[in-house]
Amino acid sequence: MPHLLVVEDEPTLRHLLMQNLVLDGFTVEAVGDGDLALVSISQRRPDLMVLDLMLPRVDGFQVLERLRQQGDTLPVLMLTARGAEADRLQGLRMGADDYIVKPFSILELIARIRAILRRTAPTLSPSLHTGPFLVNRLKKQVYFRGQSLNLTALEFRLLEILSGTPGVPCSRDELINLAWGDEYQGSKHTLNVHIANLRKKLAEAGPEDFIITVGRIGRSGYCWALPVQAEVQG
Repeated sequence: MPHLLVVEDEPTLRHLLMQNLVLDGFTVEAVGDGDLALVSISQRRPDLMVLDLMLPRVDGFQVLERLRQQGDTLPVLMLTARGAEADRLQGLRMGADDYIVKPFSILELIARIRAILRRTAPTLSPSLHTGPFLVNRLKKQVYFRGQSLNLTALEFRLLEILSGTPGVPCSRDELINLAWGDEYQGSKHTLNVHIANLRKKLAEAGPEDFIITVGRIGRSGYCWALPVQAEVQG
C-alpha cells in the first residue's frame, strides 16, 4: 500500500486530504510545516509527497530544494493557491513532478497522484516475478511453474499494468487509457469481461483472488489491484 506524506498548514484542508486519500487506499501521514516534513521523510520515506507551497518557516520551495540538493528523487506533487505561471514553472524547474492549483477537485488530485506513482515506478526488467507468476515481457507470456497461461495480448497487458504498482488501485478509466488509449471501441463494461477472463486464468493456475476488486473507492468507480505481497522482482 503506497505511503503518502501530506504537507499542508491549513488544518481543515489537511484533515480533508488525509481522509480522502485514506479512503482511496493509501496510508497517509500529514504535517503542517516544512521542518516537520523533512523530519518525517528522514524517519519514514514516503512513496510520494503532496507539498503545499505556502508554509510557515520553511516553505515548499525550500523543502523541494533541500531534497533535490541531496539527490533525493522522491516524487513531489506541489499544492498551492499560487496560480502564477512563474511559480508553476519554478516548481517544475526545481524538480516537482506535478503541480495543482487551489481550489482543486479531490478526484483530480488522486488521479494525478496515481499517474505520478505509475510514472515513477521502478523500470521493469524483461523477465520479472509478480507473486507466483513469471512474466516475460519480451515474449508477452506469463508462466506458472514453467507452464504458460496462454493469456491473450490484452490480458497480458492488463496484468503488466497492474504489476507495475502492487497495492495501488487502478480504476476502469485508467486501465482503458493505459491498455487501449484512444483506440478503445467498447463500453466500460467490456473491461469487466477481460478482467474476469484474466482472473479465471490466474486462479486456475495459482491464487484464486490474485486480482483484487476495490469497489468504488474514492468515488472514482470500480478499481482493481494486485495485493501488496505481489512484489515485483527482476
